[in-house]
Parts: sequence; C-alpha cells; structure tokens
Amino acid sequence: MELASANLIRVFSLTAIAFLLAVLWTPLLAGFLYKYQLVKQLRQKAWDGEPARIFRKMHRRKKGTPTMGGLLIWVTAAVVTALLNLTRSQTWLPVFVLVTSGTLGFIDDFLNVKGVNFVRGLSTKLKFIFQFLIASLGAWWFYYKLEFSEIKIPAHELLGLPASLDIGWLYIPLFVLTVVFLTNAVNITDGLDGLAGGTLMASFAAILGIAFVQGQVGIAAFAGTIIGALLAFLWFNIYPARFFMGDTGAFALGATLAVLAFLTNTVLLLPVIAFVFVVEALSSLVQRFSKRYFGRKLFLIAPLHHHFEAAGWPETKVTMRFWVVAAVMATIGMVIGLM
Repeated sequence: MELASANLIRVFSLTAIAFLLAVLWTPLLAGFLYKYQLVKQLRQKAWDGEPARIFRKMHRRKKGTPTMGGLLIWVTAAVVTALLNLTRSQTWLPVFVLVTSGTLGFIDDFLNVKGVNFVRGLSTKLKFIFQFLIASLGAWWFYYKLEFSEIKIPAHELLGLPASLDIGWLYIPLFVLTVVFLTNAVNITDGLDGLAGGTLMASFAAILGIAFVQGQVGIAAFAGTIIGALLAFLWFNIYPARFFMGDTGAFALGATLAVLAFLTNTVLLLPVIAFVFVVEALSSLVQRFSKRYFGRKLFLIAPLHHHFEAAGWPETKVTMRFWVVAAVMATIGMVIGLM
C-alpha cells in the first residue's frame, strides 16, 4: 500500500510539475511566436487541387494566429523527464521519439511560416521519409534490443483466445506503420481550437492508467508529464486559440502515443484508445478514395470535424463533443486493457 501511494505521488507530482513549468514559460514562447510572426498560412487548395473555399470561409478569422505552440508540450515533457524520470527501460525511447518527431514537425512549421527559398513546408514525400526513418529506428530498438515480438490480445479470456500472439519479424512493419499512421492522424485532427489537445489528454490518460496497473510507473509518470503539459497548452489553445499546436506538437505526440502503446503492449487497443484520431484519419482517406474513384464526396469537407463544422455546428460544439467521445472511448479502452 505504501509503495502504491508513493508511486501515485510520483506520477501526479510530475504531472503537476510539467503543468507549472509549461505555464511559467508560456509568456516567453507566446511572445516569441508573436514577435516573429510565426503564422501558418491558411491553405489555398484542397488535396485534389481545387480551391479550399469552404475551409477558408470557416477559418478566415484564424488568420494571424501563430503556430508551433506544440513546443510548449514536448519541450516541457522532455525537460521534466530528462531531469526527473529518465530510465533506459521505460522512458528513453519515448523521449527520443518525442524530440525527434517534434523537431521534424518544427522544421516543417518553420519552412511553412517563413517560406525559406520559397518552400512552404516540407513536401509530403519528405515528411513521410523522415517519419518512416524515426519509426524504423524505434522498431529496430523494440525488436532487436528489447526483444519485443509478442502482441497482447485484449480481453482474450472473453474471446476464448490466447493471451498473446508472437508475430516474429512482422512486429517491425506493424510498429512502423502504426507510428506513422498515428503521427499523421493526430496532425489531421489538429484542425480546431482545443480539439487535438483535449482528445490527446484522454488517450494519454488511458495509457497512464494501464501502465500504472502494469507496474510500469516510469511510463505512467511520463504519460502524466505529457498530460500536465497538455493541460497548460489547452489553457491557451481553447477557443479562441492564442496559438496553434502545429506539426511540431502533432508529430511529437502522435508518434509518442503509438510508442507508449507498444511499451504497454496495448497496440491492438489503439483503435479504441485513440478512437477520434483513427476516425479522423479514415474520414480523410475515404473522402479521397471516393472523390478519386467515384467522382463524389462523402463529406462536405474532410476530415470529419470540418464536415460537422460545414454542416452548421459551432466550432466549440464540435470540439467538446469530440472530447466527450474521446474520453468515453479511452475509458472503455483502458477497462478492456485492464481485463
């Protein structure tokens, strides 16, 4: 009982420290973003080359709002973890993925806002190359260094299945594809004030609960650190946002969430724990497929949150209802993971 209490104190202390640290340096970050006008340009065209008229009409008021606010989250989480919670077995790899993916997103954001040599952000191909590289390094570490090759089957007793399945070398492509998919899924979801921040908190909270029960207190504390930083970010990002998360935050947190799912062996639960992100990404893929091969759109505009917005829902209603869905699904995922 005393050990459990001490572990809880450790987890929530790091959560609180991350929150306070993030709040303290927010004025510095916000001042820097506004001073140098690090403002992401509203997109002119949709993915199919057509003018993004609906999107620009809905979001023209956001013009002039700085991006790169995600620095507040991953820099804070990385610093707190490096000083107070860095362990080779539980937090070294997540911090590596957090920082490298966040740096990739930062470069993309910087090129977008500054247009260095007339380049507006990294090309899609180049972003995927670097994402696959980061994910491949993580997969190599998991498979060859940590010797992970088994996938835990959730609620296996209820389903009459074995507790886990050894997939051998297939673990590597599964890891890579999951990390890359979730990285971009979070980025796709980051389209409304507070949307990605609130839904990410629910997913990381589920991972925290599962890791704590598993006895992986370092991972639980790391998830708590991210939640604390997300809370501070959300304070300034809720409607109307003072700054946006940007690719630097979305890339870092999407990739890290996937890595924590592998560390807690809950990757098969990601469609539940990260339900909103999965649905958002699939809505964009389905829209693209339908438009390309059938010549019609299934949604007014993709991803899904913009569809509801275009249908007349106020932005805040879309955001908060997605928060509710994310919280409910993350709770269900956590319960299944603890069975």
